[in-house]
Amino acid sequence: MDKPHVPESNLTSDDGQPEVVRKESRYLSREQVSTLISAASINLGSMMCYSILGPFFPNEAEKKNVSNTVIGMIFGCYAVFNLLSSLLFGKYLVYIGTKFMFVGGMFVSGGTTILFGMLDRAPDGPVFITMCFLLRAVDAMSFAASITASSSIVAKAFPNNVATVMGSLETFSGLGLVLGPPLGGFLYQTFGYEVPFIFLGCLVLLMVPLNMYILPTYVDSTPSQHSFWKLVTLPKIGLLSFVIISLSGSFDFLDPTLSLFVLNKFNLSAGYVGLIFLGLALSYAISSPLFGLLSDKIPYLRKWLLVSGNIITAVCFMLLGPVPILHIESQLWLLVLLLVVNGISAGMSIIPTFPEVLSCAYENGFEEGLSTLGLVSGLFGAMWSLGAFIGPTLGGFLYEKIGFEWAASVQGLWGLISGLSMGLYYIVEHWRRKRCEPQNTLHTEEERTSLLPHRI
Repeated sequence: MDKPHVPESNLTSDDGQPEVVRKESRYLSREQVSTLISAASINLGSMMCYSILGPFFPNEAEKKNVSNTVIGMIFGCYAVFNLLSSLLFGKYLVYIGTKFMFVGGMFVSGGTTILFGMLDRAPDGPVFITMCFLLRAVDAMSFAASITASSSIVAKAFPNNVATVMGSLETFSGLGLVLGPPLGGFLYQTFGYEVPFIFLGCLVLLMVPLNMYILPTYVDSTPSQHSFWKLVTLPKIGLLSFVIISLSGSFDFLDPTLSLFVLNKFNLSAGYVGLIFLGLALSYAISSPLFGLLSDKIPYLRKWLLVSGNIITAVCFMLLGPVPILHIESQLWLLVLLLVVNGISAGMSIIPTFPEVLSCAYENGFEEGLSTLGLVSGLFGAMWSLGAFIGPTLGGFLYEKIGFEWAASVQGLWGLISGLSMGLYYIVEHWRRKRCEPQNTLHTEEERTSLLPHRI
């Protein structure tokens, strides 16, 4: 018997092979390997540049007469521009081109990181603050371009293993978060403020020619007929967006607050503060590939991983201080343990969200292709950025007004609400499908009966 004909896709890669060949192959093709290397490089480089500020920048900014609230806003403004840029780049991904967007964003990000290292020479007060906001905004837009392009390329290259591949790539994001704070703290303590930024900026710039050479080009000339508004107003995606915002807010809440809390509470140096961040990032990096594999192999498990992870994250934040009403003494070992558990629960929640949003988009009529992948990648990046703005901005304000213990508890409450809301939605969705099954079975039986020959 002849094998059924498999239609070829009009999307091709650099070597001219149709996309379907890559889908059927048991082994990774050359362009898939190149895609993984490129995506890993941007995840590693961008997260190192992003996380390097945590251990020493709040303390350095205080020397420049900057309040804790403004420090939180400097961290948070990155997210505002990342949010707007993600929506824009996601919408126009097909027009700009994935490779150009990826490489261009990486180049600009490396340059702005180096310039950020020169800010210690700026005058105290308004000039320093203005330059911080300006450079963080430019860096955010360049980061949004690279990550939006990267997520779309990865989802296109690995259509049947999106969660597995993205979970594996999160290892490099976690590695960047692991290396950034201790490396930044060590370089700052040894050489001063400028060297950490110059070192990492040059490292990112060295990755640019590598990616120009190896990154495949995926071409899709068909623009999307749908909009971000239609995507985000789907009830399930709206709730998933809320989950993404709360998770991102939880991560970024710690940037302007945890280092100050540890410095004041335990009298540690900047280098040791960077090592404390290690517990969160390392556990997240190690656990993410496992949760990605589980999400792809057992799709039904995604929803419960997501809900459970949110609830565990909420409990961890309430115990970070801990919240004063529990009357538990704050201890360094407990803080580190909770950060480790928080990293695992974050991987449990974050990894399933992208495939959940993507599958929901396809179920609701969004066409398969780079245009929809761009919309989903842009939406994910935008919601993550919104949480990354709210987390440090609100965290810096609450830290100043009510202290770290209560501020962390408020952040935990936010995660608890999002997790329970998503769990309630999944339960309602399950019961609705159960109620529809008997009706569908009845209709099927009636159709079969109508096709049988009538007896005389």
